[in-house]
Amino acid sequence: MLIGIDTGGTFTDLVLYDGRTLRTVKVPSTPDDFARGVSDAIDQALGDASHSFTLVHASTVATNALLEGKVARVALLTTRGCRDVLAIGRQQRPALYDLHAAQQVPLIPRSLRREVNERISAEGEVLQTFTESAVDEQLKRWQTQGIDTLAVCLLFSFLRPEHEKTIARLARKRGFSVSLSSEILPEFREYERTSTTVINACVSPIMRRYIKRIAQQVKRRGAERLRIVQSNGGSLSARAAGDTAVHTLLSGPAAGVAGAFACAQQALSTEHPNCITFDMGGTSTDVALLNGEIATTTEMDIAGYPARVPMIDIHTVGAGGGSIARIDAGGALLVGPESVGADPGPACYGKALHASVTDANVVLGRIVPAHFLGGKKALHVDRSQAALSSVAKSMGTDIPSAASAIVRIVNANMERAIRVISVERGYDPRHFTLLSFGGAGGLHAFEVAEALHIPRVLIPRHPGVLSAWGTLSMDVMKDYSRTVMCRDPRRAKKTIHRALDAMTKEATRAMRTEGFAETACHWEHRVDLRYAGQSFELPIPLTLDDDWEKVVATTETAFHARHRERYGHAAEGTPIEWVTVRIRVRGKVTKPKAQTIASGRRSPNRAKIGSHQGHPIYDRDELLAGHKVTGPALLVESFATTWLPKDWHVTVDTFGHMHGELP
Repeated sequence: MLIGIDTGGTFTDLVLYDGRTLRTVKVPSTPDDFARGVSDAIDQALGDASHSFTLVHASTVATNALLEGKVARVALLTTRGCRDVLAIGRQQRPALYDLHAAQQVPLIPRSLRREVNERISAEGEVLQTFTESAVDEQLKRWQTQGIDTLAVCLLFSFLRPEHEKTIARLARKRGFSVSLSSEILPEFREYERTSTTVINACVSPIMRRYIKRIAQQVKRRGAERLRIVQSNGGSLSARAAGDTAVHTLLSGPAAGVAGAFACAQQALSTEHPNCITFDMGGTSTDVALLNGEIATTTEMDIAGYPARVPMIDIHTVGAGGGSIARIDAGGALLVGPESVGADPGPACYGKALHASVTDANVVLGRIVPAHFLGGKKALHVDRSQAALSSVAKSMGTDIPSAASAIVRIVNANMERAIRVISVERGYDPRHFTLLSFGGAGGLHAFEVAEALHIPRVLIPRHPGVLSAWGTLSMDVMKDYSRTVMCRDPRRAKKTIHRALDAMTKEATRAMRTEGFAETACHWEHRVDLRYAGQSFELPIPLTLDDDWEKVVATTETAFHARHRERYGHAAEGTPIEWVTVRIRVRGKVTKPKAQTIASGRRSPNRAKIGSHQGHPIYDRDELLAGHKVTGPALLVESFATTWLPKDWHVTVDTFGHMHGELP
């Protein structure tokens, strides 16, 4: 038995697969202790029965800790002269013309950043060793201050990690939890490497405590194995996730993209689908572009702090069902990014009077109160109308017009997010399918697609819990990297292969602890390339072969093509630098089998269950493969509603996915 759980800011979603069928559960999240929401979902799914199962969990714990500043108290040891790297950063100004812009506050205050008298050269030569007794004395002083977590980031330690490992040995002897930059991010760029290592040190203790609580609660229900979703689209053991929590910062959104990719392969009958994923939940909307594969990036900032570990390339905007609508000082209508969250929730939940996107959809008749969350949650339509009345009064219009304006604005926010990942990167959205999911996605997907001239919309089966289903589609996966920095890869062949061999050995050991033999793993190699003089790189697949000349030529030709695709030009005669080599190792896990539905030639009217504000309502679970529904219409199911506007139609496929098109 497999159970996948995705904890969001508003709801906690669960998918249970027993080897034959899928069962879905959605419960309110519990922000005071997210572990309680996980336990509630499992209790509802299993009832009084006792089963053994594997749990795969997508968590927001590390992200929330960083966003809210509720992180562990950490000390930093670095090379003499590098104490203020965290404060200096890159001297970038994200708000160039803001006279009141506040400087980013380092995660570790200067009083807890200390220097070590050691030095390794840029060529990896030991120039100065340090005195162990001096380091041990500093560790002792920190212990008296109640600090038990340490980040270590020494200059050029990615070339020679011996000094960091010695410090780790001393610190662990004293009971410290230690994060080493040579293990977390063995790459060049001191600020990014220090920031990533510090983030890991700050959130790992929180993540370990959370995992411990989860493990205790699920073990009593029969959990035999617990895996945590990573930001790169894979999963790993709970113990590894606790030690390297920086790899879980985009855990929830990554599960959604992984589920969307698996769904697209199934629905579009292709191994390399072209889709734009559109995940609209209660708090935010996540979008990603799948150009035949799940794209990852190492250029991600979380709460303003660089975290240079592989993550699925996701763009997030503060636009969700709970986004608050308000009038600003100038009289303009704004929607988001503030959200009502799970508690008190939208006004229609009966606890608050903040007008939200969900309230606008209720007023417009796009949410049917009797079928919201499968009819398990009562909605107060009068509260939605009351909340929107104040917005309408400020706008000088009626309530339905105000609701329509709220929907148009939130749609525009999400359209802009899709343009960022498509048009701004050289991709034409008209050549993609918009794959919509999340509890609120189906209410907005068709209008967003029409605004962007996207001709096709795919609404997967069980869209409200697709992220939870995505956790079960993830293989165990680990990423490794080493900076090699050379302009002549032919002469640097030994250096490159030495780095690859070291990573392969490390990956083999790690996967063995995850339960996978080396021969059972799938291996991918990449290298970051750039033109000499550039300060940014592009990752290129590295196909290893005995003919090294051929490998170099093929790789560099691919780089020219990728550079032209990404930036519109290439410089074939310019020297190319090989910067960082990477290995991704994947262990295949058991996944749910494709669930098919019955087909029928009868009219979809068999699924019609009434009407709401003049629009026919269809029970999506009663639609058969081959059925076609034309808008305007509402298609309701347990944890989502799809609003099908006029002129659009959807056709149901063998797997229960709905394919939307304009005639």
